Amino acid sequence: MKTAMQELIEKLHARCDFCLEKELISEWGTLRMTIIEAQSLLEKEKEQIQKAFSDGQETPINHPTLPHYSREEYYDDNYKTETI
Repeated sequence: MKTAMQELIEKLHARCDFCLEKELISEWGTLRMTIIEAQSLLEKEKEQIQKAFSDGQETPINHPTLPHYSREEYYDDNYKTETI
C-alpha cells in the first residue's frame, strides 16, 4: 500500500521525466524543487501515521497477549516502498 504522498512523489517523478524528454528545463527545475518539498512532507506524514497507530494501539482486556507492533514496524509493513 502507498500513502497519498508516496503516490504524489511518483507522479511528480514521471512528470519530471516527461519534461526532460521534451526539454522543458524550467518546468523540470520547478518539479525537482516540488519533489524535494514533497519528500520532506513524506517524513512528516510517516510520523503522523506512526503516532496515530501507536495512540490507537492498546491492549484489549480480553486479549492481553495480543502482539504489539512498534511504530516503525507498522509503517514499514504497510507503507514502505523501495522506489522512494
